[in-house]
Amino acid sequence: MDFSVEPVLTGDRTVLRPFTEADAARMGEIVGDPEVRRFTGSPGHELTPELLRSWYGSRSAQPDRLDLAVTDPAVTDPADGEVLGEVVLHAWVPEERSCTFRTLIGARGRGRGIGTEATRLIVGYAFEELGLHRVQLDAYAFNDRALRVYEKVGFVREGARREVERRDGVRVDEVLMAVLDHEWAAHRGHPGGRAGRPAAGVRAR
Repeated sequence: MDFSVEPVLTGDRTVLRPFTEADAARMGEIVGDPEVRRFTGSPGHELTPELLRSWYGSRSAQPDRLDLAVTDPAVTDPADGEVLGEVVLHAWVPEERSCTFRTLIGARGRGRGIGTEATRLIVGYAFEELGLHRVQLDAYAFNDRALRVYEKVGFVREGARREVERRDGVRVDEVLMAVLDHEWAAHRGHPGGRAGRPAAGVRAR
């Protein structure tokens, strides 16, 4: 398993590619979006331009995680189209061949099927190229849109952490979900059908 290889994953609606320092300003806008903050929480510290440049400029050097930019290839060249958000595989447990998935999509990428395709692309890469056994995630129980996407792609609800934190004065639950390698092999991210083709067009960086 090699997280150090940074792929470019190509779908019909989006291209996932490695981050560069030049993506920091756009990602700063996205993570500052009130809708993104509502569903991902506050980072707990100020995201200065310097911090964002350091973070996104160093994603390529992380051997134990994979951070990819979700882009719109129709805007510019497919290799570096407009950044719409991110997808991440992290918290890798080598002995269990498992990791945690998270994503966020800014306003320009919502309602277009891009989040669903981006999830299929990176989770498919996790199973089909990295050989993972399990990909898991957690999401706020009030994030109905994200939960629908995850179930559409094949994640299965496993439980919940009840009243895990307070948001806007209300205690909220967190839903736990996962998909396993043999489940993915059966549906390739389309549990309702259309399991025939591989999840992504993959090329190394």
